[in-house]
Amino acid sequence: MWGLIPFLITSIFMRRRPLARAAVVGGAAYYAGKKGAQSAQREADQDAQLQYLSEQQAQQQAAPAAPAPGGMSDDAMERLKQLADLHTQGVLTDAEFEVQKQKILQGM
Repeated sequence: MWGLIPFLITSIFMRRRPLARAAVVGGAAYYAGKKGAQSAQREADQDAQLQYLSEQQAQQQAAPAAPAPGGMSDDAMERLKQLADLHTQGVLTDAEFEVQKQKILQGM
């Protein structure tokens, strides 16, 4: 009888190891699958965003800059603002400012 007790204890613990191993392997596989799905979703979102941005850029390049209500394009107005900033900062003299301003206005 005393020889049977160590055998029973050993057999109980020996059966649990494969179950524990299967649980660990199953848990690891679940985690890896979940991370793979998250990664795939993140890549799909990035691809969709890149496609959206490239479509936006293509639309902007295809459509010429529409003139503003005053008859000037947005690009010309932006260049005039930059020119005015340079003049205000003292980078351009009055004469240089007038010459560059006329070039922008004639390019309308």
